[in-house]
Amino acid sequence: MRALIIAALALASLARAASAADAPVHLVAGYKALFTCSATFLSSRSTDQIARNELTGIYPEYTAPMKKLAAAQIDRRRGWVSVTYDPQMPPRMAFYRGTLGCVLLPPGAGSSLRLVGVTLPDERDKARDIAWPGGDRMTDTPLGVNARHKLGPVLKAAFDAKTYGKDSRTSAVVVASRTKLLAEAYAPDSGVYIPQRTWSVAKSLMGAVIGVAVKERLINIDEPVAFRSWAAPGDPRAKITFRHLMNMASGLDAGAAGNRTDEVYFGGGLVEEHAMTRELAAAPGMHWNYANNDTLLLSYGLRERIRDDRVYLAYPYEKLFRRIGMRHTTAETDWGGTFILSSQVWTTARDLTRFGLLLLNDGKWAGQDILPAGWVKYMGTPAPAQPPLERANGDQLPGYGAQIWLFGKRHGLPEGTLAAQGNRGQYVVVVPSRGLVIVRRGYDGDGARFAVDKFAIDVLKALP
Repeated sequence: MRALIIAALALASLARAASAADAPVHLVAGYKALFTCSATFLSSRSTDQIARNELTGIYPEYTAPMKKLAAAQIDRRRGWVSVTYDPQMPPRMAFYRGTLGCVLLPPGAGSSLRLVGVTLPDERDKARDIAWPGGDRMTDTPLGVNARHKLGPVLKAAFDAKTYGKDSRTSAVVVASRTKLLAEAYAPDSGVYIPQRTWSVAKSLMGAVIGVAVKERLINIDEPVAFRSWAAPGDPRAKITFRHLMNMASGLDAGAAGNRTDEVYFGGGLVEEHAMTRELAAAPGMHWNYANNDTLLLSYGLRERIRDDRVYLAYPYEKLFRRIGMRHTTAETDWGGTFILSSQVWTTARDLTRFGLLLLNDGKWAGQDILPAGWVKYMGTPAPAQPPLERANGDQLPGYGAQIWLFGKRHGLPEGTLAAQGNRGQYVVVVPSRGLVIVRRGYDGDGARFAVDKFAIDVLKALP
């Protein structure tokens, strides 16, 4: 009997451990509601495609609870998506609202929750009639995976799930020079006009938006962000500047993993309630720590400087995206109206290529200065505090600038190479010395890693 009791206790302990390893179900339901909403209304995905691409390959602790959830209910007429998760609670809900994409409501909220928003004209159809790079009309057909060119086999290898990373899942690849879209290829269920979530590639977009604000003298990056909630006399966070946030060196505690802000991303939490309430763990500027919250604070800091929510919500569209032809790009907000520009942007491979071209051309587009003079150089300057040189397995890590990653000779790439990088294999690589932009989109599962440095090296070797 004693042995049976011990065995039963051991089994109960294992069950508790397995349960503790699973993510809270309200977060998983929020993930499903939000991704289903964005993929349905922004990407015109079918439920099968959403299940195969957006709802698989996610964080391991989300996998088992995700499988147990009921199917998402989609109201296409009203733009609502709901996911039931607890009989005692209303379903998790996400709402599509046009220009601003989908917004996830907090647990327990219903359709009566008041949201701040903005509506801009839909410009997606304009792209077909405008020549590249401002639009999608091509003078030459880009190379593909079957091209009789050295680049053809490289593109093909990007999709084979082994050459550049075991079990990697490439959805799109684009290679462009300053004047021409040289090559592109897509997985069967992806395409030119099918946006995906950028994940942390959005951070580099946020860095460019801050550059626009600097150009317009809304922000001085060396002044304290000076949030009202940090204004109490003696609050040490009052010393944190925009530059500290740009360099991922705020010094704020970011939890066990700075790239996990699930409460905001999937919980329906507000940026101001989560990112702004962390205490200092290090002196500002002295320690590099990759933290979603630093980028989220940039977004909220811009909102406080603009002081008009309708102007703020139109800002990235009118000041950046649409000025460089990114007409299939949608930035989403929390339900309080702050852009989640650390991750929550949906866009296409071509639009990300346009962003890369903006960086390649030193912030200029069609003869106009979109970013202030020297801003791209500033983004590409190593931050005073840097990440480790390599991963635990010996792979070389890139350096870090201002909301962008830095590659160079130790990675086998030309010095000055910039890269915006995001979860599940989203990459925008800018190689100024070669005048090239390389974009790779993916649905890599947790644990799979696409070797973007090796891919970029092979692309460069294949081109004269």
